[in-house]
Amino acid sequence: MLILDALTRDYGHFRALDGLSLEIADGQLHGFVGPNGAGKTTTMRILATLLKPTSGHATIDGVDVVKSGFEARKLIGYMPDFFGVYDALKCWEYLDFYGRCYRLSARERRRMTEQLLDLVQLADKRDAYVDSLSRGMKQRLCLARSLIHDPKLLILDEPASGMDPRARSEMKGILRTLREIGKTVLISSHILPELSEMCDSLTILDHGHLVFSGSVEALAEKMNGNAPLEIRLQEGCGESAVESAVSCLKEIPFITEILQEAPCLLRARTEGGEEESAQALRELISRGIPVCDFHRSPMNLEKVFMEVTEDA
Repeated sequence: MLILDALTRDYGHFRALDGLSLEIADGQLHGFVGPNGAGKTTTMRILATLLKPTSGHATIDGVDVVKSGFEARKLIGYMPDFFGVYDALKCWEYLDFYGRCYRLSARERRRMTEQLLDLVQLADKRDAYVDSLSRGMKQRLCLARSLIHDPKLLILDEPASGMDPRARSEMKGILRTLREIGKTVLISSHILPELSEMCDSLTILDHGHLVFSGSVEALAEKMNGNAPLEIRLQEGCGESAVESAVSCLKEIPFITEILQEAPCLLRARTEGGEEESAQALRELISRGIPVCDFHRSPMNLEKVFMEVTEDA
């Protein structure tokens, strides 16, 4: 569906996007995550035909967004991070207006307006003025606006920004529904845990560079492989057992740091993977150290985000 090939964008001497290559399959809900200034919005504006790349190419369903911008816009529904609304219009009038912009017939406009108001849970606000809606409702209405011409690809730049927890939950539910009906969705955020709950795959950008792209499971697996070992000894084992465990771990070359978190709890950073972890456990047991729990500490996604972007 979406292919980016060595996409670059310069603003004078500043390079906002540096050779981004990416493929997103049809029907995926793909998260685009990175700190502020990572290049997310620049990429989305290029895809929405609002910016031209300095170099590289981007195609949507085989259509080049630079060479065939008019055709590409038929395939795209774009919701920017800062959107405008016409406060003096009623909700149905607002959607009808945009339907006219896409030259939909009166019958198509009525059908799409009713369907979309129902989808974004604003059917009961059909005749309410836009000015009377809450921020969350306005954001859902703008999402409906981006769907009025039934695009194949939705580009959503921080769609849940500023929403309260209930409104964010409602937005997540709508996005899952869009995935179920076959829409391809590219959604950006600087909050990794938020995207991981609903996305099939993720791309992490930092300073215009791609630092990770793949499934949420692959990201967690990659980072948990570097997570510290957590070693819990039998309760009340005594200081001598803890000292023996520390001494044993210090002799293992791939263990780089040992911390005592509690009287019977040790945390060890390693340079190895599963094979090295198994070796460490064998060494402890062979010396009669009473290990009752031994595992990699699960890393929460905020820590994952910090570690993945730290080197970049």
